[in-house]
Amino acid sequence: MAGNKYLVWLNWPIGAFRLNRRSRAVLAGFLPAGAPLEVARSEKAFLRALPGATHAICWNFKKEWFALAPKLRVLATPAAGRELLPPDAEMPPGVVRVNGAFHGAIMCETVLACIFAHARGLYRAYDFQRNGVLWPRSEMSPHCTLVSGTRAVILGYGKIGRAIGGRLEALGVSVAGIGRRNVQDLLPSLKTADWLIVALPSDTGTDNIVGRRVLSALPRRAVLVNVGRGNAVDEDALADALRRRRIAGAYLDVFKNEPLAASSPLAADLPGLVRLPHASAFAPEYLPLFFRELSDGGWLA
Repeated sequence: MAGNKYLVWLNWPIGAFRLNRRSRAVLAGFLPAGAPLEVARSEKAFLRALPGATHAICWNFKKEWFALAPKLRVLATPAAGRELLPPDAEMPPGVVRVNGAFHGAIMCETVLACIFAHARGLYRAYDFQRNGVLWPRSEMSPHCTLVSGTRAVILGYGKIGRAIGGRLEALGVSVAGIGRRNVQDLLPSLKTADWLIVALPSDTGTDNIVGRRVLSALPRRAVLVNVGRGNAVDEDALADALRRRRIAGAYLDVFKNEPLAASSPLAADLPGLVRLPHASAFAPEYLPLFFRELSDGGWLA
């Protein structure tokens, strides 16, 4: 649209989340022909350019910055979490906030990697390798199972949870999705679960939802995978469950406090624990997928 000016400030320290030449070209390809695109490399540069911007794409935005943005109509962030932009109640009239909702396409592959590595014995093989066992053929046999025919419970069945569920179902995994409307079904659904996958946001009511009661309801063969937010898991209860081998494993991408500190109960080398540093959405396609989503949703018009 004539008169639009697009301002981008995506100078994140993580390479996958930082605008580069390729992702800038992808964004430019979705903009109206001849539309001005300005890329800010610092907060100072972003604020200096903000008065002329109709569209701002950034990681975080402070509510006091709205006073500098009289022309702003669209405020967009790639983040799925709602905490980086002002809440809807603080948005000025005529300004729409847009959070990324594309993450499931990447994160589902991380979840699948965890599940297959566990089911097919890859992590167990690495343990043998670390301990100098050169040919653990008979030892590994009991630890290799099929993924097809297993059952997953996905706690948090929004866009990310559904993306994960769709991939699992295509692989022959039975999926039970648990959201706000059927949270009462969580405990009964866990009795036959092989995988408990958590994809919850950090909303009110999710703190420690995966606690001793939930962990005790799982079969001992079950594995926890958390790619949502760390507040959902009672870390003391999980560390205890792993230590006692009450569940078979936990693959965690997120933690209550990040970066993970040595004081965390999950910093220990617990049986069956594999940690990721909040990396389940890392991919070169991260920003291109977001820009395509903005275009498809009409937010760049």
